[in-house]
Amino acid sequence: MSTTLIPNNTLITDTPEEGRALAIKIARLVIKTTQPDEAVRIQLRDVYANDAMMLIQIGHVVALEFATIAAANNYWRKA
Repeated sequence: MSTTLIPNNTLITDTPEEGRALAIKIARLVIKTTQPDEAVRIQLRDVYANDAMMLIQIGHVVALEFATIAAANNYWRKA
């Protein structure tokens, strides 16, 4: 099974809100690709859901993805 890592094969979004949602989706796809076993992912959710440092790290991953998307969208500034 192949996972599409960039939905619709583009980082271009109409708004920052859509860009943030895309960043979250991409971060989730990275986790799914890294750990393809759904049963293991489900088992691990309780671990990271109760670990503040792991939750902060998840936030960092999403922020990094969002920064990439924002740059691809020229920070939503019209030329």
